[in-house]
Amino acid sequence: MMEINPKNARLLSMLGQRGSIFGVALPEIAGERDELMVLTADLALLSGLGKFQTQHPDKLLNLGIAEQNMLGVASGLAKEGGCVFVTTYATFLTMRAYEQIRDNLGYMKFNVKLVGASAGTAMGMSGNTHYAIEDLTLMRVIPNMTVLSPADAGEALKMAYAVCDLDGPVYIRLTGGLNCPVVHKKEYEFKIGRAELLTEGGDLALIAAGTMVAEGLKAAELLKERGLEVTVVNMATIKPLDADTLNRVFAAHKAVVTVEEHSRLGGLGGAVAEYKSALKSSPPMLMLGLPDAFTRADEQPFLLEQAGLTAPRLADSVEKFFNEVK
Repeated sequence: MMEINPKNARLLSMLGQRGSIFGVALPEIAGERDELMVLTADLALLSGLGKFQTQHPDKLLNLGIAEQNMLGVASGLAKEGGCVFVTTYATFLTMRAYEQIRDNLGYMKFNVKLVGASAGTAMGMSGNTHYAIEDLTLMRVIPNMTVLSPADAGEALKMAYAVCDLDGPVYIRLTGGLNCPVVHKKEYEFKIGRAELLTEGGDLALIAAGTMVAEGLKAAELLKERGLEVTVVNMATIKPLDADTLNRVFAAHKAVVTVEEHSRLGGLGGAVAEYKSALKSSPPMLMLGLPDAFTRADEQPFLLEQAGLTAPRLADSVEKFFNEVK
């Protein structure tokens, strides 16, 4: 596996989360694992599968724009002992093929790894039909499904290796595009089910996933200038949640904020709130994310700014909330 260091982190960032998985990790893994297969719904080029196709042409199937059929084929391959990666845009993967995912993967526990590309508002001007703002909600309610969301391209690389050692269905939610923000500049251990504390401060905790982790770190720096010490948690595993880390975070802070490029309903914030609701005592919590609404089609930076998901807007929202509840 490629080591995470400043040079490699920048290289992987240029490739994006998709390129790191399909252009770097899987060509190497396929050389070591005969059972690995990759299926795509006519997105081989955009997924960075050129190298994989050249090196392992017998392990790549392009099923065309037929997502339900693709999940059926993946299920059959998995039933015969395959470790199958399936990829297309997150919205089409999780919504068009939802029944197949629920019945074949969740119910039958087939070893299929779903990779949803361009989640959140990454598809920009393609509009609401291409935005994936409900996918975490859909995937995490399926029994036996593991749900992951890498903070950067380096973590996406590590996830690809990790899920190959996990027998069962997985959904990996990819956010951002090429030149995605770098969070990890040095080698670290990624473990499914374990959150990562990137900074530690005694006032409040900011729990984030996907590319919102990078925005959260920037917001924490802005808040530090305003006198607030913030713990930033990378919750790369959304199911199963890291309860131990949440317990420590709740006990050590006066307030908690979740942030995600997903609907505020049912995603990371919903998962944390559900766990928090069963505790006898815990700090007040704010959930930040995309609005419960269809928005205009526009470039992703504009949409994130409008939703309050850029670092300056996050810092303002967090500071206001903290001052109200402290």
